[in-house]
Amino acid sequence: MTVTIFVPRDAAALALGAEKVAKAITQEIAARGLDAKVVRNGSRGMFWLEPLVEVRTDQGRVAYGPVKADDVAGLFDAGFLTGSGHALCLGLTKEIPFLRQQTRLTFSRCGVIDPLSLEDYRHYQGLKGLEKAISMAQAEIVREVTDSGLRGRGGAGFPTGIKWKTVMEAAGPQKYIVCNADEGDSATFADRMIMEGDPFVLIEGMAIAGIATGATKGYVYIRSEYPHAIATMTEAVEIARAAGILGSSVLGSAHAFHIEIRSGAGAYVCGEETSLLNSLEGKRGIVRAKPPLPALQGFLGRPTVVNNVISLASVPVIMDRGAAFYRDFGVGRSRGTIPIQIAGNVKYGGLYETAFGLSLGEIVDHIGGGTATGRPVKAVQVGGPLGAYFPRALFDTPFDYEAFAARDGLIGHAGITVFDDSADMLKQARFAMEFCAIESCGKCTPCRIGSTRGVETADKIAQGIEPEKNKALLADLCNTMKFGSLCALGGFTPYPVMSAMNHFPEDFAPTPLIEAAE
Repeated sequence: MTVTIFVPRDAAALALGAEKVAKAITQEIAARGLDAKVVRNGSRGMFWLEPLVEVRTDQGRVAYGPVKADDVAGLFDAGFLTGSGHALCLGLTKEIPFLRQQTRLTFSRCGVIDPLSLEDYRHYQGLKGLEKAISMAQAEIVREVTDSGLRGRGGAGFPTGIKWKTVMEAAGPQKYIVCNADEGDSATFADRMIMEGDPFVLIEGMAIAGIATGATKGYVYIRSEYPHAIATMTEAVEIARAAGILGSSVLGSAHAFHIEIRSGAGAYVCGEETSLLNSLEGKRGIVRAKPPLPALQGFLGRPTVVNNVISLASVPVIMDRGAAFYRDFGVGRSRGTIPIQIAGNVKYGGLYETAFGLSLGEIVDHIGGGTATGRPVKAVQVGGPLGAYFPRALFDTPFDYEAFAARDGLIGHAGITVFDDSADMLKQARFAMEFCAIESCGKCTPCRIGSTRGVETADKIAQGIEPEKNKALLADLCNTMKFGSLCALGGFTPYPVMSAMNHFPEDFAPTPLIEAAE
């Protein structure tokens, strides 16, 4: 029987040498005349073990990692095709603690299947949600998504069902589904992992959204820095179209739905939905004033659903397993699971899907394993470059939208960046302002000018120039930006700045001058 060997084609694994490993394995199979084949899967999300090579055995899939091309011959000599022991052997993949303790719903197939095999996708419960949706009324689908408690996973946390209902009820000759795949936050890679590791789940989620709202056209807006995701999604759309999943008759139904892949030019502000829509229309990516809401006047002035990749990719399991099943996970108003992305100075960086409610300390210390340097954790930034810095004193904060908001933080896209005690929080605050100044679309004064003044003021504090006066000025600038900016770029930049000032005041104190020796 042909033995199947899995080598990831995910961008993270490729960056760590997966292509060379796959080539070496293919050469060894040919040279030894073995009955084996290589399947390029997505990543499991355990990046400290990449490239992670798996072998399908009678006992299950056995993992080896991290594997280098130089290790391949030794793996074959040790009999790894039968799951035999080797220094790199990690045992059964599903029993690796980081993976075993997760609740994988949205990412259940990621790293398991050949991303471009519809046969694999169907085998692992793919298209079940879409098959149910085509037999339901629009309002029933929207009610199911609403009752599940699904909220926008892109950062805003807005109830997905309410957005869909607004578009469903809106009048218009043409409606659209726009997938926001402009994943630009630091420490975020969940969108990319889905697109590269399980693209059909996103296609299925978009088709369900189209049926629910009456939209017949969808766009996936992917940042240009994701060439592998763009290539995989483009091929997956063609496969889905050829198989009748997309087109004028979705799965043989009376519903039509078409998808196009579009790439952005890498502007951070195009992660904001109205800037994205402008870019999608071929215009400069600047923020639109609201109202009108995109749900009523979005792409080309028509009713438009704009959802994040993970929001849409979570819909198929909701439709397949039911709203109550999904809602049973989580806490408070944060229902279902969230793919937490752990990065920065951390021992075990990767993607960890779990129900809302774990404390920040559990995520950083137990799942992430603390810092990679072995030094104490000083701060954790949650929510990308616009997220607040939390000190250890706040590590009891449960991972849910309201709990973070209550402590002047935000979950955002659920990216976590860990810093050890060598981090200078004044420099981090300055970076936030500089980032905003560079990425601002320039439309509103608080963001455009406030961030520039913020950089200058942070520099004065660092130079010891009237530190108390300038700290007060920096706080005042933050207040103006928070309440006066047109979108979240300027409005959320104060979160990292003020949290750094409030939780790490020692880093903003003037450095005592040391007199030169006589």
